[in-house]
Amino acid sequence: MTQNIFAFIIVLSVLILVHELGHFLVARLFGVGVEKFSLGFGPRIAGKTIGITDYRLSAIPLGGYVKMIGDEPDSDILPEDIHLAFNHKPLFKRFLIVAAGPFSNLLLAVVIFLGLFLVTGIPVINPVIGKIDPGSPASHAGIQPNDHVITINGKPVDSWEAMSNIISSSGGRELTITIQRGDQTVDIHVTPSKQSAKNLFGESVDRYIIGVMSAGESHIRKLTIPEAFSESLVQTYRIAELTALSIVKMIEGTISTKTLGGPIMIAEMAGQQAREGAASFIFFIALLSINLGILNFLPIPVLDGGHLFFFLIEAVIRRPLSVRAQELAQQAGIAVLALLMILVFYNDIHRIFFAG
Repeated sequence: MTQNIFAFIIVLSVLILVHELGHFLVARLFGVGVEKFSLGFGPRIAGKTIGITDYRLSAIPLGGYVKMIGDEPDSDILPEDIHLAFNHKPLFKRFLIVAAGPFSNLLLAVVIFLGLFLVTGIPVINPVIGKIDPGSPASHAGIQPNDHVITINGKPVDSWEAMSNIISSSGGRELTITIQRGDQTVDIHVTPSKQSAKNLFGESVDRYIIGVMSAGESHIRKLTIPEAFSESLVQTYRIAELTALSIVKMIEGTISTKTLGGPIMIAEMAGQQAREGAASFIFFIALLSINLGILNFLPIPVLDGGHLFFFLIEAVIRRPLSVRAQELAQQAGIAVLALLMILVFYNDIHRIFFAG
């Protein structure tokens, strides 16, 4: 339990610090005055004031905030501070300041993946055939266990994933698969068949297969800096896309809201990843950072995405929304988040006391 709490504090602190630092740095870049930079909410328990900014640690460690001069629509601003006010900056600068928070979380993931890939490389499953389904296209074509796939239609294949992608996207057209079988190189012609399967969201999808399984052989591929950077961008994009798609599927009802978890589940997962080693724990931070970034881009008032949505409306109608309209939207956003918090805490408690 102690390790879970400690790991949770580390994860949350890193994510909040990076998020709020994104807002802070871009605000200062554009000349906006920052009154408070807080890790946590509630009463101030420690800190230091430098210039006009109070850098503080607050009592409730479930978030953070950057308080800028003029960041409220009806803020009273001294005449001498107008040049420092957020709400007196051009629209594109305000947009970038707000977007910098969630973007920083995505950037953190890229940096973490870059470091991990440079240090550990990436595991690659070799395109070596293991089990072959009886009566499958591969069986009829004469493919055998331990065959090593070299090319498909002349295209080099260096991993099981690459092989699978080519077959899946074949559209059922005949493929020429070049394999290494012992000391021989053999060309085999095989036509993939269409099969219905379940995707990650439990939906039925059609895909093309030849009916083989991997032999389980793998190796670690070391990456150059450009390769690691490219791979880190791809990894971040894939997880971000999956996160966004999961949110859509949950709204559609394809995914149950029971899968949502709150602080308790995150603490348990953080503790588990910490026990599995530093690399797993750091990867977990990157994963949560992507989730936090995507969630904050949602157009829900109170979240950064809600403010960005207001700015888009302002760009269209050429004036800010009325203070009353923003207040009503903020109240609705708070209600939505409150319901969401109740739901995730309920799910956490249900897992603890009623799981199994």
